Amino acid sequence: MTTQFCSSARKKSIMARVLLILVFFALAQGSTVLRFRNAYARSQSDIARLKTTADRIINLAVHGKAQNQTYNRLAEFVDKFGSRLAGSQNLENAIDYMVDVLQKDGLDNVHTEPVTIPHWVRGNESAELIQPRQHPLAILGLGYSVGTPPEGITAEVLVVRSFKELQARATEARGKIVVYNEDFVSYGTTVQYRSLGAAEGAKVGAVATLIRSVTPFSLYSPHTGMQDYQDGVQKIPTACITIEDAEMLQRMSDRGEKIVIKLTMGAKNLPPVQSRNTVAEITGSKYPDEVVLVSGHLDSWDVGQGAMDDGGGAFISWQALSLIHQLGLRPKRTLRVILWTAEEFGLIGGQSYWERHKADIANYDLVMESDIGTFTPQGIAFSGNAEATKIMENLVSTLLVSINASRLVSPADVSDIGWWIENGVPGGSLLNDNKDYFFYHHSNADTMTVEDSHTLDLCSAVWAVVAYAVADLEDMLPR
Repeated sequence: MTTQFCSSARKKSIMARVLLILVFFALAQGSTVLRFRNAYARSQSDIARLKTTADRIINLAVHGKAQNQTYNRLAEFVDKFGSRLAGSQNLENAIDYMVDVLQKDGLDNVHTEPVTIPHWVRGNESAELIQPRQHPLAILGLGYSVGTPPEGITAEVLVVRSFKELQARATEARGKIVVYNEDFVSYGTTVQYRSLGAAEGAKVGAVATLIRSVTPFSLYSPHTGMQDYQDGVQKIPTACITIEDAEMLQRMSDRGEKIVIKLTMGAKNLPPVQSRNTVAEITGSKYPDEVVLVSGHLDSWDVGQGAMDDGGGAFISWQALSLIHQLGLRPKRTLRVILWTAEEFGLIGGQSYWERHKADIANYDLVMESDIGTFTPQGIAFSGNAEATKIMENLVSTLLVSINASRLVSPADVSDIGWWIENGVPGGSLLNDNKDYFFYHHSNADTMTVEDSHTLDLCSAVWAVVAYAVADLEDMLPR
């Protein structure tokens, strides 16, 4: 009897607690919905108010005195410095230059923040087909690759189309140079061969690996990039070759011909060095401690001019603040531009900034990064909750319709600001017509010729309008 009573009382107590929790949850949900409705209503009013200012920014960038400004600034920069490999003195000279021009442009709080970065150098490199005929192969060593002995490596070749085929033919790989002739599916899918090819080859005893360049199109152009060695796995030299040579080697292999290549690489991993992230601001008029951040990375691979990856993204980020400054505008929140260092070697600058500033995460309203080309803009790619997304959809569709850049898609395509987004800060990237981006990516073709002056004006306008508008809303974006 007593046991039954206790059991019954316990059940009633549990049911009462559940009911209280449900009531509390309903009230909390109602409060959240009401709060959002109020924030969204206020944002609608703010966005309507901002239409005139947005039109002024667009007119200045696309038709006014700032027309061609982004292109001319970027062209002068890449023609002066060319490629800017992390760890090189050339990158540090380029950073000094940017500090100077940002100060001359009249921006606030121009400074740099120290970052310890890797120092990899390519050295001289070459590859030659020895058998079945002599033929020089165009190559680009991959980041962090070790070099060959001074006399090079001369070895027979095993050509495979996939990691699965490599595993199936593992007994054939020992002592050979493994060539990956993988099909291009998408960059995100296919880049695993560049990233993991050396480690997977080493596991089956290969002495070096050559990876078909990760690109859908080639005019006999090798494409470089970073690769990842694995702890406890032998580090072997690795480089990219052209699509044309990879396919030729595949045909030779399919015919059963013996293939021999001599590979020589002078690559070295030197002790880490100091670099810097570059920072400039327009101080907010009402909430100066709250920040809207725009960014791109200043370093590049040591081929081409790094104009597309990521000179364009870095310079539209500078131009976003420059346009606003030229109009004498000062939004409620602080606008901050960051030009990252050592993105190409593993987001080193972005991670350093996150570690240095993450304690202030509550004050970051929106973080944006442009690192997927500056071709014809279509709008913004955005990562945020449903409430923030609805506000951004209204903002973009209202303020950017005049330049046909009013789309909002999800998620954002970012790298250096990923830590912020993963921890709840709304994030954005430039949505642009980048179908040809990987034609030029990490190759000697990444030059100023890829860029278009009018298109850069449009990209700068999109970047400036979105950054200014979010910074001038009365409420921070929900998160």
